[in-house]
Amino acid sequence: MLSKRLQDKVYESSNLKIPAVQEWLRDISYAEEFWNSISGFVLPDLARVGKDAIAAKENWVVTRPLSGTPWPSIYVSIDVIVNQETPPHLDKVSAPSLLDLLNQSDFIREWLPWRTEYLNVILEGEQLAKGGICEQCCQAEGSIRCMSCTGVHAWCGPCAVKAHRNLPFHKVQRWNGTHYQATSLMDLGFLWHVGHGGGPCPQAQENPNPEESGYVSGEGPPNYRRSSRSQMTIVHTEGIFTHEVSWCSCPGSDPIDLHLSLLRERLFPASISKPKTAFTFEVLNHFLIDALECKTSAMSFYQKLKRFTNNAFPDRVPDRYRELMRVSRLWRDLKHRKWFGFGHDTELDPGEGGLALFCPACPQPGINLPPDWKARYDRQYVIDGNFTAQHMKMNKPEMDVSLSDGKGYMVSEIPYQSHLQQSVDNKEVGGPKRSTCSNHRAINAANINKSNLRSTGIGATACARHGCFVPHSVVDFQKGERSRVKSSSSLFLPSGLEIIPAVGKFHLAAHKLSCFPRYSLNFVKGAGHLDGEILETLWAPFNKISPTARSMTQAHRQEVYDDHMRDSNWKKLVGIAPTFHEAQLKLGKNPVSSSANLGSVAWLAEGISIEDSQDQLRYELRQLPSPMSARQEVKTSEKRQRLSSRIEKFHSTGQAFLKGLEIDGAFIPQDDPAFCVQEDQEKEDVLEAPDEEVQELASELMSIWMPSSIGAAKLMEIGLHDLLKEEMELRIGQANDCLDQLRTDLGSKAMLYRQNFRTANSTREGTRTKKEIQKVVVRINKHVRSYQRARKAILRLDLNDNIGEKFKEIQPEDLAVSKEVTEENRFGQGNLLNGDSGGLMEEFYCINWLKARARRDRWREEVSLVRHEMLWTTLWFQYQKEIWETRALQSTEPGKEAYASKQVELWSDFTKKAGLMFQGKQMECI
Repeated sequence: MLSKRLQDKVYESSNLKIPAVQEWLRDISYAEEFWNSISGFVLPDLARVGKDAIAAKENWVVTRPLSGTPWPSIYVSIDVIVNQETPPHLDKVSAPSLLDLLNQSDFIREWLPWRTEYLNVILEGEQLAKGGICEQCCQAEGSIRCMSCTGVHAWCGPCAVKAHRNLPFHKVQRWNGTHYQATSLMDLGFLWHVGHGGGPCPQAQENPNPEESGYVSGEGPPNYRRSSRSQMTIVHTEGIFTHEVSWCSCPGSDPIDLHLSLLRERLFPASISKPKTAFTFEVLNHFLIDALECKTSAMSFYQKLKRFTNNAFPDRVPDRYRELMRVSRLWRDLKHRKWFGFGHDTELDPGEGGLALFCPACPQPGINLPPDWKARYDRQYVIDGNFTAQHMKMNKPEMDVSLSDGKGYMVSEIPYQSHLQQSVDNKEVGGPKRSTCSNHRAINAANINKSNLRSTGIGATACARHGCFVPHSVVDFQKGERSRVKSSSSLFLPSGLEIIPAVGKFHLAAHKLSCFPRYSLNFVKGAGHLDGEILETLWAPFNKISPTARSMTQAHRQEVYDDHMRDSNWKKLVGIAPTFHEAQLKLGKNPVSSSANLGSVAWLAEGISIEDSQDQLRYELRQLPSPMSARQEVKTSEKRQRLSSRIEKFHSTGQAFLKGLEIDGAFIPQDDPAFCVQEDQEKEDVLEAPDEEVQELASELMSIWMPSSIGAAKLMEIGLHDLLKEEMELRIGQANDCLDQLRTDLGSKAMLYRQNFRTANSTREGTRTKKEIQKVVVRINKHVRSYQRARKAILRLDLNDNIGEKFKEIQPEDLAVSKEVTEENRFGQGNLLNGDSGGLMEEFYCINWLKARARRDRWREEVSLVRHEMLWTTLWFQYQKEIWETRALQSTEPGKEAYASKQVELWSDFTKKAGLMFQGKQMECI
């Protein structure tokens, strides 16, 4: 059904009589039909409904067209789909994301006419609801409404309390005769019963005076009794609430255990004895996620809660900021011990790095490597410092209490300070030394005196390939980056450890030239394709929390940094499987959409292959004499027949993909004469276009009907979007392959000139080298012609000329070999080339060859490493699953068994996901 808005009277604008308007309408008609074709293809059901709605609109025009020019509908189908009501439909082809063809401004413009109506509806909600009658008992005055409940309600006080028995954090308002004003459930008589599932305790001793809250004085005797009620401040995501709590008074209940009673109600007490404040588990989880994802400080988070509670007078809200700071630390510590299984292994204490996640894709003996592994795997680490993460000196450091010192990513404080005291300071031995390599701040700032700072920054270690922080490896800098391993009595390196130093590719540019061959990752065997700068990308989020952590206590700062590093590793872990999956080939690996025809990619690839076969046959014909011998004619005829059969089959199959479209006219493939050089030019008359008397066109000159032959505009008009996209990707791949082969062959040509032709000792050897060069030139011309075909197709398929700009036209001069290579006697080159074998040019070619080989080796290593990492990741997930399976079997308490089973399912899902993503690509065994 059509909405009411469509039923308004429609009047035609008098502007249609203006010639300029009529001309403008005619000019935009093509674009409108183009977008209508798109909507008709991607959203067929909705497009049909849209056309019906437009047809209905035409019948409602009060005045008929004055000019005789019909008004075209821009985005006809999409406009109706988005802005009007449509009948229920099931569209299997479309996806919601396709409606993004309308930008944000279009939706805002649609809303603007309704702005006043929206305001009226919102203001209507300020009136007395339900006529002021309680909807529950239908007798008393309904002066209470809830701002948190869905819909409009009106209750009396007792009915409102009854409706919110299990909803203590809803915000209620009371009608005072003129308007609603804020009140609370406690003011309405709400009593929170703790200890009996929300019901009152059968043994409760009610306080005869409700105004007296707290605890009866006196402690010790077993028959100690307390008042059954007390007021508590409870912090929730919706704000800060005050509730009257009724405690359990059953025999055996201990007043000291009130905090545990709150904990069982999913409320975290702010103190152990006589708790007066509690935080819901939900608000603590919100704070931790806000701090990790949005870098929200505790002060900002609590200010937000105060404004939720009373935005006009936030100073009237109880201040529990200090309690939030304290409780959030305790909650974070408990969550981490629960996640890492120390709630099940209560007798074990987390060791160094015991509450830290590490990289699942790095080789770890005993975890993701089989016991009998024999191959040697190098662990790749990157070390860097962050001088934004400073820390101020504490007034009373002896009062600081740590919850997880050394259990995460930062090292234990006491052993580290002992190491610093034992180590020899550079200032004490010969004075400060500046870097001899470059004026790098990290080195030369080592002895800067900053008396107000306890730490000038932090130094971290992460796996170089995936950017996961290494547990128990982050340290505080005292005065810049300095190595104190050799001068420390508490640190040592294993005897069999071999360290291969390297410098990140970005930082290497700041070093001396001599550092390049010594420390470049391009020359480190086993490094793969690595940049060594991944830690720089991890410092960005830490720089947002550094100002907040700067003035924290040492223990609190350590816990915050550990939490952010753990979260960084967790997000790497969650996203590591999709990252590998995105590296797959799109057309060959991704499933075909329901709107695409099966086999279209193979059909397009066959068309490109036929073009290459035609080019090869034309080349062979150019080499044959004229006239050809009988044997040559027979072989040529056989090749033409085979090629003709392939073309006929290709066109027959293409009818299904092109929807029976007839391509007007035919074109004869033309080779650029500039790239047929040195191929017997006198025989090119064989390839001339046939006379009109010739009944059949030679197969090497036949037209190949592909989407690029039709053109992008026509393809979009008839809805062949998938074919356009698929051929575009194939043509881009074809062009890139040709360019890669061109670079290789041009290099081969240069090397033949340099090493063979110039140094030939005989005419025979020189002639042989010329023939080798001639073969290379033929290959070069072949790649250029293939590139030209791909480029022409891309230009015909590119709607916006964006991709076509990337692939430039190749000119003959672009293929010339450097004169420094081919002309040994060129002016200025004699002193370089005519010297001994160790001349500059010889060294130049040797160095470039070594660089090329290093790049090739690193890419080979990269492929091997990625395949191994896929297996290591799967085995790491499997290892975590097995650990929790063991804990589930050993658990004797129902809660611990349930949580262990939950973790088993989590890691099972990770294992299955990794196995599915890496299927057929990972190493089968190690």
